[in-house]
Amino acid sequence: MKILTGFIISLTLLAACGGQKGADDGGSQKKGRGEEMEVSKVTPVSVKRLTATEFSHEIVSNGKATGHERADLRFAATDAVITEVYVKNGSHVAKGTRLARLDDLKLREKAEQARTALAKAELELKDALIGQGFDPDDFSAVPSDIMKLARLRSGYTEAEANLVTVERDLSETVLTAPFAGTVANVSGKPWNRPDGSKPFCTLIGQTMDVSFNILESELPLLAIGDRVEVSPYSSSAVYQGRIAEINPVVDENGLVEVTATVGNGKGLADGMNVKVSVQKSVGRQLVVPKSAVVLRTGRQVVFTLDESGKRAMWNYVQTGLENFGEYTITDGLEEGMDVIVDGNVNLAHESPVSVVKK
Repeated sequence: MKILTGFIISLTLLAACGGQKGADDGGSQKKGRGEEMEVSKVTPVSVKRLTATEFSHEIVSNGKATGHERADLRFAATDAVITEVYVKNGSHVAKGTRLARLDDLKLREKAEQARTALAKAELELKDALIGQGFDPDDFSAVPSDIMKLARLRSGYTEAEANLVTVERDLSETVLTAPFAGTVANVSGKPWNRPDGSKPFCTLIGQTMDVSFNILESELPLLAIGDRVEVSPYSSSAVYQGRIAEINPVVDENGLVEVTATVGNGKGLADGMNVKVSVQKSVGRQLVVPKSAVVLRTGRQVVFTLDESGKRAMWNYVQTGLENFGEYTITDGLEEGMDVIVDGNVNLAHESPVSVVKK
């Protein structure tokens, strides 16, 4: 009986020890999972030391290109047909290049008649001078008042003016380029009369003007001569220019019109829509990448490291100017802080972090 009782007690003790061990093992397992969960909550982040640096403010706007030199060219006469058209839309021409010609047969006949009339008038003039005792081959010796009267009576003044008019009309039968540029909007066709209601063509110079608008608040940042970059939406080309005009008027939308001149605008078309970028240095500023600024409760926030370097601290900030990739900070941060620039999307105040060097 005693032996049986001892055996039962031994089994009970063994069971108790086994249960305690199982409990200890379960606790150890739970503790291990908890540590893993704590480690998984640590967010890897990248940081940047906040220092004052030179900042270039970028003003970006939409603009429209127009020819700096732009002329609508037309024939003075519309009663003759066009015999030759030497250019087409898109032709690049030098100054003085012939663009088109009118039939000038009638005008050449008028010019010959005008020269004959002038020659007859000159004979009449000389006869009048001889009759008054002057040398007909030395007009310089004739007093001006006598010469004026003789020219009128002989018809010389009228004949001379008529010849000048006809020769001018004759020269205008050939349309030439007043400056180097590109031909556009050609409307005339050979063997048709010019349409007097519109130009024969438009000539656009290589220098282009780009007009764009800026905000009223940005006006103090710009000045005549500032450099601009112009990019067509239709290509990746970039053109350099300078601000030439700033219209000192703010419109009803709070915008100011600015005009920049692009010296070599080959590739820009008149009326083309473009993107304009103005880079303007505003001195040393506290600058953070745009990735460092996140929104929390509708306000701008930048996370920084605490003194231990292991937790993220929430800082409300006020941003100022901006360019393509950066903001200036006007309030909320101090120089020397370690700003979290990556990995901050899901951070909260005092979130545990680990710094990852890039």
